[in-house]
Formats: sequence, C-alpha cells, structure tokens
Amino acid sequence: MKDYFIERPRYSSHDFQRRFQIRRELFESILNAVVRHHHYFARKIDVVGRQSLSPHKKLTSVFQMLANGCSADSTDEYCRLTENTAIENLKRFCKAIEAIYGATYLRKPNHKDLKQLLRKAEKRGFPGMIGSLACMHWEWKNYPTAWAGQFKGRHNKPTIVLEAVAFYDT
Repeated sequence: MKDYFIERPRYSSHDFQRRFQIRRELFESILNAVVRHHHYFARKIDVVGRQSLSPHKKLTSVFQMLANGCSADSTDEYCRLTENTAIENLKRFCKAIEAIYGATYLRKPNHKDLKQLLRKAEKRGFPGMIGSLACMHWEWKNYPTAWAGQFKGRHNKPTIVLEAVAFYDT
C-alpha cells in the first residue's frame, strides 16, 4: 500500500505504469468494478476477527502475473501471497472481467460498429481497415524440449507469439 496506494506513495505514477503496464487510475477503476461485481475481492473480517487480504493486494498480484508473465509463487516475494491464493485471484479476476466488460469489449462488431471503424480508419489514412493486429513474443519457460528448435526467439530462448486484433477504442 505504501508503495503505490496512499496519498504520498513511495513510487510515482510513472513507476506504477512501468511496473504493471497500466495507468494507476485505470487500475483503480478496474479494482472498484471488480469489488462491486464479486464479494471475493471485497475486504472482509474472518471468524477470528482478522481482516482478509485487501483488494489492492489481490489485484496487484494478478497484474504482476499478467503484465510481467511471472509465476504465481513469485508473487509471494512482493505481495506475500501463497501460490494457491495468487492462482485463485487470477481465475476469479478473469471471470469477473469477462462478466463486467465482456458484453462491451469482447463481442463481435455489429454493422454500426463496422461503419464507425471503417470511417475512423479512413480518417487516419487506412481505408478498409477495421483493426490492427498486434503481435508479442512471450518467453515460454516450461516448453516441451522436443519442440525447442521450433520456437526459438531472437534471444535464443523459446517464445510463443501472442496475437490480438485491437480497434481504435480498445
């Protein structure tokens, strides 16, 4: 909490964005939406009277795994969460995001959307384009060794290429 989420945090907003690949304001917006959507992320008091993990801590572990590709057990060093808790956070977070934003952002474009996308693309000098393809090489740590030669990246480590089509507003 002292690193990023108090009035005068230890690290700047720039450091937050660099570390988690997301602006802090957007992180807070997603955090609030997820807490409203699912009681799992809300802070509760257990039977003994202790407070449960904070929503900030749960989402910080999720974003560390998603933004940096780190393993669930590596979140223990920074967030002090067990591997099982980190995995549970990630699974519930993904389900919550799909439920909250799926209807808006994870649907196929309709006729009106396509017209708007084509109009925007034409204004930007790309007539006929409805989206941009983005590719990212992600290091594959636990790859089958028999496949090692097929997936060599530029640093001689096995990688997988992740592809996504993005529209101008997503």
